[in-house]
Amino acid sequence: MSRPQRGSTARPRRPVTAARPENDTGISVEIASRQRILVVDPTWLARIVRTALGAAGIRRAEIGVRLVDDAGIARLHERWLGIPGPTDVITFDLAAGGDGLHGDIAASTETARRLARELGWQPRHELAYYVIHGLLHLTGEDDHTPADRRRMRSRERSLMAAAGLPSPPATRRRPSSAGGGR
Repeated sequence: MSRPQRGSTARPRRPVTAARPENDTGISVEIASRQRILVVDPTWLARIVRTALGAAGIRRAEIGVRLVDDAGIARLHERWLGIPGPTDVITFDLAAGGDGLHGDIAASTETARRLARELGWQPRHELAYYVIHGLLHLTGEDDHTPADRRRMRSRERSLMAAAGLPSPPATRRRPSSAGGGR
């Protein structure tokens, strides 16, 4: 089992929810909602994941996305990273040297809603941004140094555009908890 990164990586128990079967591109996406903060169409989010992966050149993947509230992500944050408090997104790399990308992404809809208000854009776009950020972590991108962060932000904007989403607002801040998820 991998240890999560900042933006993060490990293996939570996968909930039973609406599964998205593999499509003809070899990309399987499962969306699970464990929150009541934000109504999110799982078909819309699965399409964004598939489109972003295709734009990133990924042809084979199994991706699980778990939507949680701040309490849910705080539990994952503490358990897998040892950091108390909520964050925006945690990525769990489940690849075991096999073919394609395999991972789970936990994203806080509560954080997305709160930050979207502060940034002046839609909560679902903020949430999509978290998911795309998590996908980039699964592809090996990192954001620990200023140069890495700039490169990752550029790729995020590119994948957001490929998915038909607006670019994230330029002014971003880390979530209030230590360690952040971006």
